[in-house]
Amino acid sequence: MRIFAIDDEQAMLEELHEAIAKAEPNAEIQDYRRAKEALRAITDEKIIPDVVFSDIELPGTDGLSLAVKIKQSAPEVRIVFVTGFSQYALDAFRIHANGYVMKPIDARQIREELDALPSVFQPDRNKIQVQCFGFFEVYWQGKPLVFERNHTKELFAFLIDRKSVCTAEEISAVLWEDETDMQVVKSRLRTIIHDLKNTLSAIGMENIIIRRRGIVGIRQDKIDCDYYRLLDGDMQAVNSFYGRYMEQYSWAEPTVGSLMDKF
Repeated sequence: MRIFAIDDEQAMLEELHEAIAKAEPNAEIQDYRRAKEALRAITDEKIIPDVVFSDIELPGTDGLSLAVKIKQSAPEVRIVFVTGFSQYALDAFRIHANGYVMKPIDARQIREELDALPSVFQPDRNKIQVQCFGFFEVYWQGKPLVFERNHTKELFAFLIDRKSVCTAEEISAVLWEDETDMQVVKSRLRTIIHDLKNTLSAIGMENIIIRRRGIVGIRQDKIDCDYYRLLDGDMQAVNSFYGRYMEQYSWAEPTVGSLMDKF
């Protein structure tokens, strides 16, 4: 287990390091006195910790802001705040922190927090993995799924967003809102539906698509999707949502507003 310990006061950092070492003797512990150094390790050096224990009051940026930046770069990282001030507790849990420890720190507290951490989500490699948070992306067995046409990928994103079957008119109004020739629109839609089925058929997942006369949809149970897990109350999905959702598609903005209101 790799653990980051962050505190700008050297004495407090040493105390935190010692408590972590006693609680988890086999941990690889990396100490930081500056938030930007810890963030640089994650974003630039790609050193991803399993857990971050961070003081909330840090020079340059506070621990709460640091947590948001860490989650944006590495959503799977679990974050536990360490502080001597209880008034930060509400703010900490508003940003979906995984724990909160009051100073002075001891190994027992650290062990309790480590034991209470949620397990890291492991995707089902027999399902397509769909990332909605940030930019919309699709993966199959860990590799990006390649779409021949941008509109094919957008159609799949739209079906994911709607969570149910859609009519040809609903899809056309979103993908080609400025096109007035309905014959052209119908031809384009037939093409990208066919392309989507071929793309999924190439990986043996064509049964994801629901296709009946005049309607198209997807089978949610065949997809591993962060958006769906969020709606189901999965805490790791909740922790990874920071108001960014299918950012390349303007039609997704109402969903962003709905999720922000709820979560």
